[in-house]
Amino acid sequence: MKVLCLIIARGGSQRVPNKNIRPLAGRPLLAYSIEAAKRSRYVDRVVVSTDSDAIVEVAEGWGAEVPFRRPAEISQGHSTELQAMEHALGWFRDHESYEPDLVVLLRPTSPFRTTATIDRAIEVLTNDPNAHCVRTVRLCSEHPHKMWVMDPDGRRIRSLIPVEHKLPEAHTLSYQLLPTVYIQNASMDVFRPSNVWQLRSTTGTEIIPLIMDELESVDINTEIDFLLAETLMAEAKETA
Repeated sequence: MKVLCLIIARGGSQRVPNKNIRPLAGRPLLAYSIEAAKRSRYVDRVVVSTDSDAIVEVAEGWGAEVPFRRPAEISQGHSTELQAMEHALGWFRDHESYEPDLVVLLRPTSPFRTTATIDRAIEVLTNDPNAHCVRTVRLCSEHPHKMWVMDPDGRRIRSLIPVEHKLPEAHTLSYQLLPTVYIQNASMDVFRPSNVWQLRSTTGTEIIPLIMDELESVDINTEIDFLLAETLMAEAKETA
């Protein structure tokens, strides 16, 4: 079985400049995903898809392949992961006649994701031939039944979830009385390449959840996230 790990890391970052290669506990943020993938029992190629020279240098320095550059027109803030996957898989098919059986899509903003979790996700999808994808999730800390949207005039708020789909007065109930809800944690998907070509999707419709804990689910997108991650890394070193 050929398992390709693709790490998508564009150069432009709006909230934190150079986020993907910013140092975290002495290593570039991107390095954590590269190292976790390289230790996998199943992944045989670790490739970074980027449009940035600086990211190329870091990625190759930490042992990842960068056989192509992602075009600028699909490396914008509004660009989609599907576009990046189509480009990468198409490049491998056209230039190397290489077509993986599974793709592990890692997002470099999840430095606490472990190799064990990567391998478990691969095994779960491999053992379910009818599934299109494994997607990592965590328990939702802010329940959608307590969420609101503003009316166009800004004078009233309405329930995000239609009231007919909620328990009576759900917004006043404790979390223990509400349905258990999960949210995708932006860490990882493992999917079949046929999703991209046949379904025009990375995840498809038959999605297996892989529940990750709070630590593994830390997703770095802001300055506060970096501060939190630095603290957690320091605490982990102290207790090791």
